[in-house]
Amino acid sequence: MDFRLSRDPATEPVRRRAAAFAMLVLAVVLAHLWLTARLAERMAEIDATPKMPPRIEVAYVKTLELEAPKPLAAAAPPRPAPRPRAPRVARSVEPAASAASAPAVVEEPAPTALAAASEPGTAASGVGEATAGAETAPDPQVVADAAAPASAAAAASAVEGFVWPKATRVSYVLTGNWRGELNGRAEVEWIKIDDRYQVNVAMHAGPEVAPLVARRMTSEGRIVANGLAPERYEEETKVVMREDRRISMVFAADLVTLGNGQQRVRLPGVQDTASQFVQFTWMFGSQPERLRVGNTFEFPLALPRSMNTWVYDVAEEVLLDTEIGPLKTFHLKPRRNVRRPGEWVVEMWFAPELRFLPVRLRIEQDAQTYVELLIARKPEISGP
Repeated sequence: MDFRLSRDPATEPVRRRAAAFAMLVLAVVLAHLWLTARLAERMAEIDATPKMPPRIEVAYVKTLELEAPKPLAAAAPPRPAPRPRAPRVARSVEPAASAASAPAVVEEPAPTALAAASEPGTAASGVGEATAGAETAPDPQVVADAAAPASAAAAASAVEGFVWPKATRVSYVLTGNWRGELNGRAEVEWIKIDDRYQVNVAMHAGPEVAPLVARRMTSEGRIVANGLAPERYEEETKVVMREDRRISMVFAADLVTLGNGQQRVRLPGVQDTASQFVQFTWMFGSQPERLRVGNTFEFPLALPRSMNTWVYDVAEEVLLDTEIGPLKTFHLKPRRNVRRPGEWVVEMWFAPELRFLPVRLRIEQDAQTYVELLIARKPEISGP
């Protein structure tokens, strides 16, 4: 007798469909497990990324009114060099009949260097010999060294006379062109807590609720004798239909870690993209004589991919027509003979009547790609 089980041909398709379904369920489960693992890894990466610093909330209670800047002291004309005092040279005089036998001594001025040089045939060495025993004028270097403490004290008092505001916010109307016309708003905010600071720069182009482009920049650090000393810079850019982009920079005592991960030796007084605006305000507020047309100065700046010393020219004095009325401004222009592809440069206009705040900014990559910021209303401040 044959005890082998025989398969019913009629049920064979059912068994095959059941096996295929089981394989499909297993594949779906494995795919879900893989996706869950990848999602967990991605969330861990996101959690490990430094977050944007929390924005310090400040209550703005008044506006900054226009005020006449302190007049700059006129540059004193150079003083003529003091003429050397002529030494006395002894000469013998024939004694008079009633005089003693000892010769009398009469002092007469020795020829000065100018007179000696004007004598025909007088050599340069003779001039030196003529004045070798002279009571010379003070050495200019010694005079400069002696005056240095007074000058340093004056400079220190000028810097100390600059009062850091507790909080200031400047609002701007944004226009420009980036793959089409741009319209929006922007603001630069400064906040001070003891010897710490935070600078926030925010720009939005497009609808307020759903901007086409939005960028926020934050600088944090300390207030030192030379202005601001950044410690951390964060930048976040959001573009519609694109992944958000984050850039972080760390300012250590001797090194700066750029946004691309490269490290550079920290330049003295270096600033970042956000802190530069407040640093300029401090510079001109504490030393207003620097904001004269024709002046040139260097400014170290750390950008996400580079750190260089920029040269700025005070190009011109301009009367700007703004929403708060005409403002007398000074145009600060960077001098860049060679520009890297995609490099942005910033031109700034500072108003002495508004405590040297920047009232206009032009951020340009090329003639077709730029952003213009113009002050929209009186700056807001947190208190006196």
